[in-house]
Amino acid sequence: MSYSPTAKSPRRIGILIYDGIKMLDFVGPAEVFVEANQSIPDYEVVLVSPDGASVQTSIGGPIEVSGAAGDAGRFDTVMVPGSELPPAQFVTDKVLGATRVLAANTRRLASICSGAFVLAELGLLNGRQATTHWKFVPDLARNYPQIDVQPDAIFVRDGNLYSSAGVVAGVDLALALVEQDHGSEAARRVAQSLVVYTQRAGGQSQFSASLTGPAPRSALVRRVVDLICADPAFPHTVQTLAAHAHISPRHLTRLFRTELERAPAEYVGFIRFCAARDLLHAGHSVTEAAISAGFGNSEALRRAFVARLGVSPQKYQQRFRSTGSATFEHDADAAVS
Repeated sequence: MSYSPTAKSPRRIGILIYDGIKMLDFVGPAEVFVEANQSIPDYEVVLVSPDGASVQTSIGGPIEVSGAAGDAGRFDTVMVPGSELPPAQFVTDKVLGATRVLAANTRRLASICSGAFVLAELGLLNGRQATTHWKFVPDLARNYPQIDVQPDAIFVRDGNLYSSAGVVAGVDLALALVEQDHGSEAARRVAQSLVVYTQRAGGQSQFSASLTGPAPRSALVRRVVDLICADPAFPHTVQTLAAHAHISPRHLTRLFRTELERAPAEYVGFIRFCAARDLLHAGHSVTEAAISAGFGNSEALRRAFVARLGVSPQKYQQRFRSTGSATFEHDADAAVS
């Protein structure tokens, strides 16, 4: 991969789009570069498709492109976004062929969301660190064991290869590329204009809906899990749980590790965390959530959130409180001001 923009030529940003592409995956990053041009006119965004034909996006309607990937020339940066479709359906020979050509004619190559599967299939991520949307992480790690998958990263840089988590994480990645090109102040101005964070705290696990883990397979483990979920704050121990199931603590531990991939104590902590998270979603204070979920105090809950998500309970609640609650609070503040 090689390309160097001259003082008189802009950095060409090539974005490969194809039928079924996730609209926000490529529009978000493209807008970052276009916005950067308001103060530093240095980017030319070029949409290409495998054959030069228009494509149908995830929201319908055709998107015109500048031409075919094979005729597009050289780029400073190429981005391969993801799709609404499963990787097995959108990672076609046409998409792979177009990416192979583009990868040979660019300085930086990046994937967004499930676009990582295109780079993975071409072997470009072998021996590298990479990430993708949290819901695709297990498949990427399982199907491409040569890749060092980073499950919680918003985006990853490994040499001249970049990958990002899902959808809006492409904006985070594009801002990082602007910062690399023109410094932190330029990236900050773009982020301010687009009303987004220059750098988000925490990883993508804070946005993941897949916190439940494996489901119990046996009636016995289900009975113990139901007991824990019914009262997370109870001082459960492996001994009390085993007595409830009428088996030995050692046998219960073996069953939990086999079916739930956690020891009983770890599972109790996990359920308490999920309970506290749901209480925060419902509008309870951090202290209320901590006590009701069995953490005892807000500091213990804070440590659990930082360990799992990289953010405090307060930060998490601020980001995920409902829009209705936020609107109500804003109106209430206005009424007394």
